[in-house]
Amino acid sequence: MNKKNAALEIVKKFIQSDPLQSAQVLETLASADAAQVLKSLPVSVAAQGIENLAPLAAAQMLERLSRQEAAVILLKVGKHHVADIFRRLRPGFSKAVIPLLPEDFAKDMAEILAYPKESAGRMMHTDFLTFRKEMRVKEVILKLRAMAKKNIPATYCYVVGDENTLLGVLNMRDLLLASPDSQVETIMIKEVIRVSPFIDREELVNIISKKHYLAVPVISAAGRLIGIVNTKNIIASSEEEATEDLQILFGASPEERVYSPAWFKIKKRLPWLHVNLATVFLAGAVVALFEDLIVKVAALAAILPIVAGQGGNAGTQTLAVVLRGMIMREIEPKSALRLVLTEVWVGFVNGAITGLVTAVLVWLWKGNPYLGLVVGLAMVINLIASGLSGALIPLTMKKLGFDPAHSSGIFLTTVTDVVGFFSLLGLAWLMRGKLM
Repeated sequence: MNKKNAALEIVKKFIQSDPLQSAQVLETLASADAAQVLKSLPVSVAAQGIENLAPLAAAQMLERLSRQEAAVILLKVGKHHVADIFRRLRPGFSKAVIPLLPEDFAKDMAEILAYPKESAGRMMHTDFLTFRKEMRVKEVILKLRAMAKKNIPATYCYVVGDENTLLGVLNMRDLLLASPDSQVETIMIKEVIRVSPFIDREELVNIISKKHYLAVPVISAAGRLIGIVNTKNIIASSEEEATEDLQILFGASPEERVYSPAWFKIKKRLPWLHVNLATVFLAGAVVALFEDLIVKVAALAAILPIVAGQGGNAGTQTLAVVLRGMIMREIEPKSALRLVLTEVWVGFVNGAITGLVTAVLVWLWKGNPYLGLVVGLAMVINLIASGLSGALIPLTMKKLGFDPAHSSGIFLTTVTDVVGFFSLLGLAWLMRGKLM
């Protein structure tokens, strides 16, 4: 046996007998040298080494191999760890390796990598620093200095254990003040907020609004650190969603932009304009029922838009507050009824005050206290309805599985118009003897 074969046999036994320590040794080598070691080993032994490497280090080593060599080794590694590695491979290299994998393996990989839209998995990135719990403080500081020269972003430094399991996060102050020979696990912060890659953006927004972190670690079901989501990415994503919700609220398409083609705008807006047209006819039908009364009491025609408009404005206020509460996850199912009752009470109080002011003004205008009474009562009824509908419409749409922001404004306007018109004209008809 020559010296080279003897050395490889020692490395092989070292990896098989102590895979974790051997992985740490491989990480200390330059990527090209570590790749040569892996290339010289049997595939099963090389895969064992890759299995225990940090995903970023494994990716850097595999990129030094041929695509075929990398694919053969990856087939022997656990699929979730392979997914972690794929997130760190250069896009061109990963795209070249995927066709070399068996179809079933590639399909499972795609499922692991394909996170839902607007999830933490979609927003996370893999440029983060990890250190093993056994590392000494002086080793970490030396590595941080080396990383600084390569301009690798380091919002936080995480401590990981076996199989890249997240254990804690390092505080830079504690790191600098600690004894150089201390292990990082003795100074790390163990209580770390962590999220699943499937958590949605709304929950992420809720977390960062309470904790004010610069980044949130994302872990797999097995507890492995697979990425981090920066706060700035969450904020940018939330701002985009807010603008989409604003468009949806008023019946426009979330895909529409300022300079979208005219035909695209027409196609997206026209269906909701027809819905709005139907609701307007419904409100018009209510007015038509009292056409003879309006002819005899002409002042009602001037008062109708006042009552309906005031209800619409009050309802929009409620709707805006409820939608924000839903986005920020402030509304829990058990508290929904309390929310509705609160908005109804607010509508009643606001309706009573504005109704009283309107009643006095109409009385002074027309000299008829009964007309003022009719307008005041109609205002109270419509603002109660606006508070009730402004809270119930988005809650009901969410319960039914629809986007709560989707054209809620159109449905709300329909309710306040119909209730406003019917309450005013209905009360006027009941008191017609005092109004003519």
